[in-house]
Amino acid sequence: MRTLFILSLLLCVYTVGHTTVITGRITDDKNQVLPFATVFIKNTTIGTTANQQGEYVLDVPQGSHVIVCQYMGFKKQEIPITANAPKQTLDIHLVPLSMQMKEVIIKNGGEDPAYAIIRQAIKKRSYYQSQVDAYTCDSYLKNLMKLRGAPKKFFGQKIDKDDLGVDSTGKGIVFLSESVTKISYQKPGKMKLDVISDRVSGGDGYGVSFPAFINFYDNNVEAIISQINPRGFISPISENALLYYKYHYEGSFQEDGKTVNKIQVIPRRKQEPVFSGTIFITDDDWRIHSTDLLLTKEYQLELIDTLRIRQTHIPVEKNVWRTKDQVLYFTMKPFGFNIVGTSVNVYSNYNLHPNFPKKYFDKVIMKYDTASQKRSVAYWDTIRPVPLEKDEAKDFVVKDSTAKAFRDSMKLSRNIDSLRKKQKPVSVMNVLWSGVTRRDYYMRESDSSLVTNYYTMRGLVKSLQYNTVEGLVPRIQTNFTWPVKRGQSLSLATEWRYGLSNGHFNANGYLTYIQRNDQRYQNAYNQWTLGGGKRVNQFNKANPISPLMNALYTLLLKENYMKIYENYFGMLAFERRWSSSLRIGANLTYEDRIPLENTTDFVIFKNDKKSFTPNHPEDLANIPFVRSQAVMFGLRASYQPGQRFIEYPTGRVSMGSKYPTFEANYTKGIPDILGSDVDYDKWQFSVHDDMNFKLLGTMKYRLTTGGFINSNAVTIPDLQHFNGNQVFYNTRYVNSFQMAPYYKYSNAASWYGMVNMEHHFNGLLTNKIPLFNRLKWNLVAGTNIFYVNKDNQYYEVFAGLENIFKVIRVDVVGGYQSSSPTRVGVRVGFGGILGGALNIE
Repeated sequence: MRTLFILSLLLCVYTVGHTTVITGRITDDKNQVLPFATVFIKNTTIGTTANQQGEYVLDVPQGSHVIVCQYMGFKKQEIPITANAPKQTLDIHLVPLSMQMKEVIIKNGGEDPAYAIIRQAIKKRSYYQSQVDAYTCDSYLKNLMKLRGAPKKFFGQKIDKDDLGVDSTGKGIVFLSESVTKISYQKPGKMKLDVISDRVSGGDGYGVSFPAFINFYDNNVEAIISQINPRGFISPISENALLYYKYHYEGSFQEDGKTVNKIQVIPRRKQEPVFSGTIFITDDDWRIHSTDLLLTKEYQLELIDTLRIRQTHIPVEKNVWRTKDQVLYFTMKPFGFNIVGTSVNVYSNYNLHPNFPKKYFDKVIMKYDTASQKRSVAYWDTIRPVPLEKDEAKDFVVKDSTAKAFRDSMKLSRNIDSLRKKQKPVSVMNVLWSGVTRRDYYMRESDSSLVTNYYTMRGLVKSLQYNTVEGLVPRIQTNFTWPVKRGQSLSLATEWRYGLSNGHFNANGYLTYIQRNDQRYQNAYNQWTLGGGKRVNQFNKANPISPLMNALYTLLLKENYMKIYENYFGMLAFERRWSSSLRIGANLTYEDRIPLENTTDFVIFKNDKKSFTPNHPEDLANIPFVRSQAVMFGLRASYQPGQRFIEYPTGRVSMGSKYPTFEANYTKGIPDILGSDVDYDKWQFSVHDDMNFKLLGTMKYRLTTGGFINSNAVTIPDLQHFNGNQVFYNTRYVNSFQMAPYYKYSNAASWYGMVNMEHHFNGLLTNKIPLFNRLKWNLVAGTNIFYVNKDNQYYEVFAGLENIFKVIRVDVVGGYQSSSPTRVGVRVGFGGILGGALNIE
């Protein structure tokens, strides 16, 4: 099962001369274990965190020390020790805090003393947020996900418990990883993470070692990843916290000569992005001492059901405190899988005065050591600050052994043969519906790696199309992929189609060669594509209507929106992509264009009041389309500056950028070559981005301009087309017009401008409306505009709801069209937390 979340980081190693390994168990006064208690050497940040059974391991230099143990709600204990042996045992018992109430009488209409404390903390928030200019620290992270139950089937497929690594009842560990990372930070916002070691139970893949920095000194807190709420969550001490929270003073206690206040955090309203729980604030300096805060679905938490965040802060220098450990507990039940998990983060060895060399902070913000996954079991047993629990230790041993045995067996030819034979035979349902996938395995001699050739064929029923030109169209779509050698691959995609009504047979293929010259950059490559044959295209090659949607409208409503032509073609294309996200491409295409006519009027539901429109777009009736030839040369480029990267031993992967993406295209219709009848120069420039304004929502936009430098000879496929939409279904948001006709505004003008923009409120406003706030249906609104001249322009505005059942979006659209009355309609598509990743064509 693919893991949705995996949090990040923590502690590393402390060795100085001879050390003593101190082990023990942390319990309360009733001998009940205190899971994830904090243990460290006084006046240092050298420490550890107990596991869920209260067991801890701490390496200390031999000599005299004071061991500090603290746990939220219990009195901190300091224990002098003399470390003079290789191993020592120190069990620790903590007693509950004796809370003292301030001598404050809350009279009628009086204010709880918690508010005065919180106001002081709010005043000091920005100071503590920016107090440290630079630092380094070591970190250790252990992530665990357990399955407490699983459905018998998932999307119709039987669940294999063995594949999940759980027992017959569906219970067990499904993900376990640990990592050691060095963190470096410098204002303003520069960060570098050096992953020293990384380990995933039973796999060669990388764990997610990126730190889940949860900083409650920030106004807006991003808890792990933005997908659990794109708006973020309001800190209990944010500048506007008093508008969102109520507070209750629960008492105070003394610790190291300081008074620590316990404040209960209470949301004022449900369905706001807020926490509940407890925050501890010190007197006089008003800093965070520790937190125990909870997020639930009632407070705009998405994807997971509950998330509990426990942090402990300790002094690392005079008047400077930092997070010592952070424990996250989460529960979720996606699609019937009952999952619980923890992420234990331990920070140590803080240095607040690092001396970074010039250009230390670059575009690589996370780098994995080349030996990060080659560490021995002995290394992990020595370095790990949080002891493994019994089931965790067993999971590592069993799954690692199984994975190693499998990898070793792959080197044997007989096992490669067994892999080939193990594939299930092709069934009738595979051919008709689900598709056929076959693999051929062999050992590459050059680097002794297992290589797989792929063959796929789409299901014949899924490939069927229907339109008024070809009638019913059986199609066969196949793809072959061959890894040529390391970093290089070859693929062949083919299509065979036959129109039962017009009797036309079309077949074409595209041969693609991908070459990665530098294995360090997985997203950098050269790609060559050679294509040819006979094909069917829409006049607008952006395919504004899908064949499936056109078939439904044709058969059920007698509307034939899709307009197509045939062409014999040959093309050669090249694309070069750099790790910086810069892409450039060029293509040369020849087309022998053949007009087509309707040949069938078959429908399921007859309607004598309607008739099919000609295949030639009616809005372009004044532009003739006859058999002709075209040779076209195209250039394109796109670039998103400010890319940041994760660098693995095998290559770099982009993490995106805060800047927009710029794109430019140029097409030249070349006359008099191979009988070419076209002669034009067309250009386009666009910029697009997604901008997250946190509590105010997310704005997505695309701004486009372009036109024809010359239009001496232009046919319908060469015009500037806009992606209109005349059906109820739409998913091309920010790249289409929800109610514009498909070809009415096509043109060869020297200039045009286009704006596509929409704002996703992500719960803002609708969280105040009963029912909507519980359903978490979110408001979305925007506008789409293009302008050519006063006689050729279109405007539309829309507002709708998304995140319906996490996937559905419904918009009400009003469109004003040149020389036409205003139209109002409804459009349905995919949108929301999960819907944005879906599309049906």
